Amino acid sequence: MSFIVRPAGPGDAADICALLNAVDVAEIGRPETDLAAVEADLNHPDVDLATDSWLAFQDGRLLAYALVWADSGPGRVDCDHYVLPGHPGAAAALLDRMAVRARAMGGAAGPGVLRLQLNVRPTLDLALLTARGYRTVRRYQVMTRALERAADLPPAPPEGLTLRHCATDEADRRRAHALVEETFAAHFGHVDRAYEPWLDHLDARDLDWSLVWIASLAGHGDAAVLLTRDDRTSMGWVSHIGVRKELRGRGVGGFLLRHGFAAYAARGRDTIGLGVDVHNETGALGLYEAHGMRLHYAVDTWELALHPQG
Repeated sequence: MSFIVRPAGPGDAADICALLNAVDVAEIGRPETDLAAVEADLNHPDVDLATDSWLAFQDGRLLAYALVWADSGPGRVDCDHYVLPGHPGAAAALLDRMAVRARAMGGAAGPGVLRLQLNVRPTLDLALLTARGYRTVRRYQVMTRALERAADLPPAPPEGLTLRHCATDEADRRRAHALVEETFAAHFGHVDRAYEPWLDHLDARDLDWSLVWIASLAGHGDAAVLLTRDDRTSMGWVSHIGVRKELRGRGVGGFLLRHGFAAYAARGRDTIGLGVDVHNETGALGLYEAHGMRLHYAVDTWELALHPQG
């Protein structure tokens, strides 16, 4: 059957959110997309909805949604693609539009890549990706852990370690950014960003900075950062936990993780989650498993080489 494709607009946020939650139910068994997250994507300063977004409808029903953006530097374009099960025509139409737009966004940078993250068991027919030249390049796990106020109490810090939150001092917020940049520099896909673009990338303009902590170690200064956020309906979220390379192996990462558990249990949260690269060379996956976090679902990063002539 035929379908109609048009750009998304801010007024479509609720319908897009409903679509994404329908995809969530199909892929992970429950809805986990918040309207605020969709609105943040549609209002991202690096996105022009008229050229960078698409909605596919059939008889007034939203079947698929796609968005592309380029805030990761020359040669890389990122994208989202969501489709209801059983609609390969709509899925393919948006995939093709994404690729055309991504090549144009590459411009003078020459050949680059288009990256898409998908559940390992997606509603999208993966044959549509492989036929277009996409390949998987990385796998991430979303891990969760149940919280209990009585059991998840504040941990004792390693000797010489102190914590401070970033709620009151702009200099501490910038220091947290610098620590994230330093501790994640070697991670796959990391992009160096100045402070202001970093805030936009994380949708952190309204971040609760009392839930961001810097750990200092006697004789070493600022050693680590824990960046969390409490703006998801389904769970508290650990966005970044990073320890400076020369200070790893001293229990700082585990302490910060347990501190996060305690903080969110005290806030009344019953679940906390995070995402981890399964090939992370710092041993992060093992650390999270050792502290009781378990697989919620897995995501593959797919990559399409962008050649200017298609």
